[in-house]
Amino acid sequence: MKMKTTLLLVLLISIQQIIAQNTPTQKMEEFINQKGDGFNKSYDNRDTKSFNSLLKEYLVIYEKLPAADKKQYTYFLGNIYYNLTCIYSLLDNKSSALTYLRKAIDAGYNDYGHVQNDTDLDNIRNEKEFAELNNKLKQTGDYLSILKRAVKYNLSDNRPIPKFSYQASDNPDLVALRKGFNLDSIAGKGTDVLQILNLLHWIHDLIPHNGMNGNPEVKNAMSMLEICKKENRGLNCRGLALVLNECYLAMGIKSRIVTCLPKDSLKIDQDCHVINSVYSESLKKWLWIDPTFNAYVMNEKGELLSIEEVRERLISDKTLILNPDANWNNQNTQTKENYLYNYMAKNLYMLECPANSEYNMETFREEKNISYIKLLPLDYENQKPDKVEAEGKLTVYKTNNPNLFWEH
Repeated sequence: MKMKTTLLLVLLISIQQIIAQNTPTQKMEEFINQKGDGFNKSYDNRDTKSFNSLLKEYLVIYEKLPAADKKQYTYFLGNIYYNLTCIYSLLDNKSSALTYLRKAIDAGYNDYGHVQNDTDLDNIRNEKEFAELNNKLKQTGDYLSILKRAVKYNLSDNRPIPKFSYQASDNPDLVALRKGFNLDSIAGKGTDVLQILNLLHWIHDLIPHNGMNGNPEVKNAMSMLEICKKENRGLNCRGLALVLNECYLAMGIKSRIVTCLPKDSLKIDQDCHVINSVYSESLKKWLWIDPTFNAYVMNEKGELLSIEEVRERLISDKTLILNPDANWNNQNTQTKENYLYNYMAKNLYMLECPANSEYNMETFREEKNISYIKLLPLDYENQKPDKVEAEGKLTVYKTNNPNLFWEH
C-alpha cells in the first residue's frame, strides 16, 4: 500500500522551512500543493503513465534544489519511488517493480516493517533481487532491531542538567484555562488515572490531528483551542501534546511533552512523534499518553505503562497491550503491530523534553530561554558536546542516565 502519512509529514516539514520566493524550492512547494495528490490518484487507478509523468516533473525541479533542501526532498522521493514500486507489483510487472524498489531504497526509503507486511509487494516477494534488497533495507530500517541495540544507558552519568519543574495549578493562566473549558467537569470525580484518561479522550475528540498544518504562532492551550474552533482546523502532534499538557497542569497533574526521536542512520528522516508523559500520584509512576492516537499502553495485567516501560518491553519482547479504542482522528484504528512495533519502535530511540513544564512554554519570546533535556542511549554516535546552545535562546542538555531524565 502507498505511504500516505509519511508523504504528508515530509511535506509539512519541507514547507515550514521554505522562505525564499521564486526559487527551485518555492517551485517544488507549488508543484506539491498543486499536483502532489496526483501521485495518490495515480496509485489508486494503477496509472503508471500519469504517475511517471508527475515523477518526471518532480525530478526536473528536484535536481535544481539547493543541497540542504534536496536532502529533505530525497526522503519524499524515496516514498514516491516506493509507491511506484507498489503499482508495478500490483500490475505484475516484476522487473519495473524491483527497479523502483531499488531506487526507493537508494533514495532513503527505509521502512523495513512496512515492506514485510505490504500485500502490494506479494507479486515480487519471492524474487531473488527482492530478498537482496530486503536484506539491505533491514540494516537501516528494521526499527525494532535498531532499538534493541540501543538498550544500554549509563546510570552513573552525572553530567549537570536542569531540574525538572511543573507550573502550579494556581497560576492565573492555568486557572483561566481550567475555568474557561470546565476541565473539572471533563476530568470527572474519579481517580487521577480516570481523570488523566478523560482529558486525553476529550482533547483527541475535540481537535483533529493535521500534520499538514503547522501550529499557531501563540502556542498555549487557551489560544490554540480558540483558533482551532474559529478556523475549523487541527494541530500536529506537538500542538496536541502542548494543549493536553497544559490541561493536566491546570488540574494539578504533573505532565511533560516528550519528543520521541529516531536514530536516523541515513540522516534524512525528518519524522518524529510527540506525546505526553503524565504522572499518576496514585500509581506513583509516569504514564504513556498520546493524544494524536488516543493511545495508552498496558502490560498483560492491564496495568498502565510509562514511556520508559514501553521502551524496555519492546526491547525485551515482553507483552504490550494497546487500548482497543486507539485511533487516528476517529477514522483509522491503530494496531499495536503498526503503532508500537513499527512506528514507535522507530521513534523511541532517544527522547527529549523541556526542563520546565508550564503554560505557553513554546511560544517564542525574546526574553525567554528554553532548556531541553535529551536522553541518549550509549550507542548513539553524537554524545558530545554535553550541552548544545542554538539560536533563539534554546539550550539542549544531554544525558545517558534515565533515572535523572525520569525524575518527577
